[in-house]
Amino acid sequence: MVRMKVEEISFGRIRINGQVYRDDIVIDNGKISYRRKEESRKQKFKYGHTPLTVHENIPWNCKKLVIGTGHYGSLPIEEEVKAEAKKRGVELIIEKTPDAIKHLGEPDTNFVLHLTC
Repeated sequence: MVRMKVEEISFGRIRINGQVYRDDIVIDNGKISYRRKEESRKQKFKYGHTPLTVHENIPWNCKKLVIGTGHYGSLPIEEEVKAEAKKRGVELIIEKTPDAIKHLGEPDTNFVLHLTC
C-alpha cells in the first residue's frame, strides 16, 4: 500500500499524495473516494447542515474509524453512526479534520473527512 501523505490542508481543500480534493472524502484501506451524502441530505433540516448518517459509504471494514468533522468541528454525526460503530466493534475517533489527519498511516484505520466547516 502507498503511504498517504497530506501535503496541504485548508478550508475546503486537501492535497494527499499530489491529488487535490475539494469535497468531503472517504479513505477505505488507502483508497480515496468522495463521500456520498445524498441520502443524508434528507436530514439537513434537523441540523442546518448535512449530517453523517449510516446511509453513506462509511468504510466500516477496519478496527479504527476516524471522522474529521471539519475545520471548526461542525459536521453533525447521527447517533446511529456511533451505535453502528459500537455494534461492529470499530473504535470511533471524532476530531476536527486538521487533527483527524494525524491518524493517517495508523494500521487498520479508515476515514471520513469533512473539508469545510
